[in-house]
Amino acid sequence: MSVDGPAGLTHLQFVRALVLISLALVFAGCSGSNPCAGDGALSACSEPTQPSTFYVDQALRYFDSYDATSDPESRPTYAEGVLRWEWPPWLLLTGSGRELIETVDELVLRTTPSTVPTRDCRAFDEQPFARCRVSFMYEGGPCAIYEEFTFNDAGEITFIEAWSDQPGYLPMDDPETDPWGEGAGVSRLSTRVPGLGTAAGHVDAQSEAMQAAAATDEDVAELARRMQSFWTSWIREFNAIGAGSENDIYGPGCGWEN
Repeated sequence: MSVDGPAGLTHLQFVRALVLISLALVFAGCSGSNPCAGDGALSACSEPTQPSTFYVDQALRYFDSYDATSDPESRPTYAEGVLRWEWPPWLLLTGSGRELIETVDELVLRTTPSTVPTRDCRAFDEQPFARCRVSFMYEGGPCAIYEEFTFNDAGEITFIEAWSDQPGYLPMDDPETDPWGEGAGVSRLSTRVPGLGTAAGHVDAQSEAMQAAAATDEDVAELARRMQSFWTSWIREFNAIGAGSENDIYGPGCGWEN
């Protein structure tokens, strides 16, 4: 059902306009820049260029890459500079670049076999365009995950953001009433990263827009740092969690320690 807003706008268009106006005011107060202009455009500036079924299919293909029973040819289409951010208790920046993510995911599937039998992926008219609630099945047990996917105009995945679907980890204030992160107060990184709202969705860790955002946003600053020293940051994070024990890596986020 479509609900008209002021000046004949649909409810969705009106909400998007409010979001962009709010972002513009924030950025104007900080730097005088337009959040939808130039190489630093934010993802809220993007509109879908593909049908909703496309975004759902890409998300499902992503989980196929972690499912030992799926067709090995079923893989998502990544942008060259795709980034993956997995919030604690995971390892934060776990992928930077198409080639690295594809290589690492193949290695993970071989060394830590899993299936993803439970999947609920849905498309949205605002970024992130695909959002999923899934459950992986490992040898140690099931692992519930909430994951979101940001896309560029070509339909390539540019940013993957994941949370443990355990109490206290999700980005919503109330997951019971807002299971898909559509309400106010959702704490996601993808909407704060300059560049994801451009046609290509490219993020430059050293751009002026990224540095300006990093000056006032600790999460963006951390992403920029890790992008410039991916393996050093990843190994440091891995060692801080545990020396190679599967339970050290997966236990808290999967609820196996409860």
